[in-house]
Amino acid sequence: MSPILFLEQALNGVQFGLMLFLLAAGLTLVFGIMDMINLAHGSLYMIGAYFMASFVQMTGSFWLGLPLALGATALVGAVLEVTLLRKLYGRGHLTQVLATFALILIANEAVRIAWGSQPIMLNPPPSLTGPVTLPGGLHYASYRLLIIGVGTLVAVALYFGVTKTRVGMLVRAGASNREMAVAMGVNIRRLFTIVFALGAALCALAGAMLGPILAVQVGMGENILILAFVVIVIGGIGSIRGAFVGALLVGIVDTSGRAFLPIVFSAFLPPQLASGAGPAIASVLIYVLMAGVLYFRPQGLFPARG
Repeated sequence: MSPILFLEQALNGVQFGLMLFLLAAGLTLVFGIMDMINLAHGSLYMIGAYFMASFVQMTGSFWLGLPLALGATALVGAVLEVTLLRKLYGRGHLTQVLATFALILIANEAVRIAWGSQPIMLNPPPSLTGPVTLPGGLHYASYRLLIIGVGTLVAVALYFGVTKTRVGMLVRAGASNREMAVAMGVNIRRLFTIVFALGAALCALAGAMLGPILAVQVGMGENILILAFVVIVIGGIGSIRGAFVGALLVGIVDTSGRAFLPIVFSAFLPPQLASGAGPAIASVLIYVLMAGVLYFRPQGLFPARG
């Protein structure tokens, strides 16, 4: 196995991890602040990808379609929070799970009615369709480098937004002690709506950026939602830093496992069996990683301070 292959898979893992972070960041804020288990979070990722594909077709520009998709998905998230999810805050987690699972089914059917059952093509910007040459001679897709750059910038902006701004202070106050925040005059309902809309916009950004790599299709949010939950469990519920570290760990473990385990297994297994066992074991490694973290740190790597 050459160093170039290691570098390529490391970059792929970072790219996938940063997109998981965009999903997990909104999910961990909603879970940590609102104490709300939202299984429909992945549906917002799907809706954002479909909005992106539609707006790119309408405008003919990837860069014009992106802010439109983010705004439209944030609006959907805000309306969803105000009209439905707000009624679930005082309910138990089982009620929240059942209600948001129903939202998954509704969202899938709504998307199927609006856009059809067939996957939609979403192409990257024409200027980013080719590879670039990195140090060491690695030819790497320029669009994947863009994803890494966008994910990094959003992570830094979100971290400073939560830790250094007034809105971030209110978010942390609501997460630490909701009753005290209300007593101090914080409009907790408006804060919840803002947080949920921000989480929806982050979902849309992940869907829009991954759309040209993965298929934009009905049900695309379910599998990645499971990984997002794994990320916040590893990182610590309510922690942006934990979501970032957990997402990178999951992304690198998943990508590296799928790339290298078939090569390792081919040394003592038939090629066909090795190629099938590698990805399966890689999927299991993510949950082994989660179990190991929870064994030593039950609250996650970087739990939010209570």
